[in-house]
Amino acid sequence: MRRSVGAAVLLSILAATPSFSAGVSARRAQPVQVAAAESVVPAASGPAAALDVVIASDVHAAQANDMTRLVFDLSASVAPRAFVLADPNRLIIDLPEVNFQIDPSAGRSAVDTAKKPVGKAAARNLPKGKPVEAASVKPLAGVISSFRFGRFAAGKSRVVIELAEPARIVRIESEDGKDGQGARLVLDLARTDIASFALSAAEGARLSLKPREEEKLAATVPAGNDVRPVVVIDPGHGGIDVGAHGASSTLEKTIVFDFAKSLAARLKASDRYRVVMTRDEDIFVSLSERVKIARSAGAALFVSIHADTLSDAASVSGATVYTVSDKASDAEAARVAENENMADAAGGLDGVDDVTDVSDILFDLTRRETRAYSHVFARTLIGYIKEHARLNKNPQRAAGFRVLKAPDVPSVLLELGYLSSERDLTQLRSLEWREKTAASVSRAVDEFFAGRLPGLPTGRAVATDVPAPPDSGVARVIH
Repeated sequence: MRRSVGAAVLLSILAATPSFSAGVSARRAQPVQVAAAESVVPAASGPAAALDVVIASDVHAAQANDMTRLVFDLSASVAPRAFVLADPNRLIIDLPEVNFQIDPSAGRSAVDTAKKPVGKAAARNLPKGKPVEAASVKPLAGVISSFRFGRFAAGKSRVVIELAEPARIVRIESEDGKDGQGARLVLDLARTDIASFALSAAEGARLSLKPREEEKLAATVPAGNDVRPVVVIDPGHGGIDVGAHGASSTLEKTIVFDFAKSLAARLKASDRYRVVMTRDEDIFVSLSERVKIARSAGAALFVSIHADTLSDAASVSGATVYTVSDKASDAEAARVAENENMADAAGGLDGVDDVTDVSDILFDLTRRETRAYSHVFARTLIGYIKEHARLNKNPQRAAGFRVLKAPDVPSVLLELGYLSSERDLTQLRSLEWREKTAASVSRAVDEFFAGRLPGLPTGRAVATDVPAPPDSGVARVIH
């Protein structure tokens, strides 16, 4: 196997570390696709283990002599493809499907960054006088600030590495083991200059493909004779994008998926609606794809399910319902929207795929009517879920959420609570609480459609004491 001089130096320094040195001399390199990298050392070819799904059992990161190394311990070799992206600076490794049996917190930064600062984009939309937080993050190792891993699409997995500074790929190889030893995926990185990184990132943007799910989109098209309204349930995050972290390795993507399944089951059982899930497994779905699924299905309502976290405000708790607006209702709404809008970057996608660029009178009227209905459902939802869920002190807010921007689908984002709150976390993990709260959301959906579907129960009066967020551009509507 050929190695660069820098990689050889790093290997010799780390040779005394068992987690990095075990079996090095007995491994063979697999072919690898590398894009947008400088000075990449070609890898030799070799056989891969014939396993349906490769298992990743551990991961190690270290720095030595200006070289940073990341190693995944695998059950068999894989053929990786790597490239870099800018804004923010990231390195992406695409793999065949891998079962990552590794604690997701292994790739988190040395400093807990659960509460992210309000960025420039969100700050521009804040009311004047609102402060913008500042934060710094200590790199995990060398040029690696943090990393995440998980499923990206059917049959595909992805590793996304947040870079603390511009870096280049010195070596990336998948190595087979001998005599029963496992394989390894080895990545060596070195610092590079901004100009060289920008050139590599421009090429990487071409390779940052969205996992289009044409079969899923086709499956959401309503049947010709089915006149039931379509309700789209959107479990936030998924796959490589785990969302917020809570105590004891609780992940937002798991909490919200379990809740979404309970809600979908209740809605389906009523036989009043066609129910579509944007994801029905632990897989990554881009923000634009979620919107396209809803629009392709002819959705009459879109409900995105999430949970939040605040690392330095454990006393903050309660559910919040968000709608879309051009201007954030407050600083907290701006923070949440900016975090949620980074989901595509977390999944290793490049750029922002806007829902639409249309700007005419008819479009504007449609969008205004849609936002009015969104506010109606938001207040209805708050009125019902307060039976079983604590509400945030300001339970209805608005901001520029990309996932809520379908111009013709009433849409809300429900934050079930805070993973950083011990009280909320206890509830979010409770099967009893989940079922009762899902039943409340289901009744809110019934209330929303009651005036449009003959035979649906009217329920009770909705919460009319919750004002619409400012700058919404719509009149207050009360049932």
